[in-house]
Amino acid sequence: MAWLHAFRRLRIRYEKRADIHLGFLNLACAVIAWRFVQRFC
Repeated sequence: MAWLHAFRRLRIRYEKRADIHLGFLNLACAVIAWRFVQRFC
């Protein structure tokens, strides 16, 4: 959860629609995973 707080848009939910918020959440998880993989490869 602390890694997700690095993304300002996810700290405070600005979107009223849940599907848009879920999209940003998925994108943030993908970016976190990409950074993790890049560090060890």
